[in-house]
Amino acid sequence: MTATAATPATAASTDRRLLASGLLFGAGIAASVVDLLVFHLLLQWHHFYDLGTHEAALVGDGIFHAVAWGMTVAGLFLLADAGRRAGIAWGRWWGAVLAGLGGFQLLDAGLLHKVLGLHQIRYGVDLLPYDLAWFGSAAVALVVGLVILWRTRRRA
Repeated sequence: MTATAATPATAASTDRRLLASGLLFGAGIAASVVDLLVFHLLLQWHHFYDLGTHEAALVGDGIFHAVAWGMTVAGLFLLADAGRRAGIAWGRWWGAVLAGLGGFQLLDAGLLHKVLGLHQIRYGVDLLPYDLAWFGSAAVALVVGLVILWRTRRRA
């Protein structure tokens, strides 16, 4: 069986899968490792839902954990599929991972912390330094990821 050259439509489809893979993987890692593992479990600063009982907080963390790992695993399946279809452009994938990580952290800080008030980063302290660090690191990851994606885009 001989290899055939990829059509522009096939290449675009593979690139979309690669980007979706990186975005899902990055968001999943941000949620499951950065947020859940570090802030929920190790530091015990907050839970996904802090407006109810301790039991409700733990159930919320469990659901959050399942969704986060679902995103991570889905990202890996899409990566395997993209790799099966064509070679993986690792720089492009890592750009998408950083964009997914930063995007999730901004969504978490902006929507869940500030708009919906489901939880804060920490309680009983001045939140400004924590918010600046959270929003700032998320913005840096997102911008770096987007720059990498822009620099690795395919030329028409």
